[in-house]
Amino acid sequence: MEPLRTDPVLAEVIDTYGPLSLEPTDDPFVQLVVSIIEQQLSTASANAIRERVFARFEIAPEVLIDVDATELNDLGVSHRKIEYIQDAAQAFMENDFTRDSFEEMTDQEVIEKLTTIHGVGVWTAKMFLMFSLGREDVFPLEDLGIRNGMIKLYGECTRKEMIEVAEQWRPYRSIAALYIWQYYEDTPIKD
Repeated sequence: MEPLRTDPVLAEVIDTYGPLSLEPTDDPFVQLVVSIIEQQLSTASANAIRERVFARFEIAPEVLIDVDATELNDLGVSHRKIEYIQDAAQAFMENDFTRDSFEEMTDQEVIEKLTTIHGVGVWTAKMFLMFSLGREDVFPLEDLGIRNGMIKLYGECTRKEMIEVAEQWRPYRSIAALYIWQYYEDTPIKD
């Protein structure tokens, strides 16, 4: 991961946190459900809802497609996200999506397939690439934590400038994102 250390700002963050890595999940559908639950929520809220849902249901397309919406809503899942989860379940069943089928696709192909699912945008697809498939070269600029973390590390910069900074991290932009998230979560906002 030498490209990450050529950036002196990121190298300092790496020294602070030590090795971080991505571990692909065994079940890509589970990770997609996690990403849907996490959309536009604080980490604490998303974790609480996820724990309740995972404790109550088996997270599998054939199960969640038929779950009564009221049951999920009672666990804190919004009506809109229930639709998204059930649409994802249907897409996984209809397309026979598996870890192996995704492994054969490029990052862009995965994004294109997933974003046909109602409620799955580019952010969710990139989280899927990183945390379900373990892809190491995804730059999730759509994520507010990444943008705010980069501003904390590099000062005020535009999205275009953030992309330019991230180019030097290839082919480990996902790993760089892990460090940026960690730094952002651990560093208090200065007045």
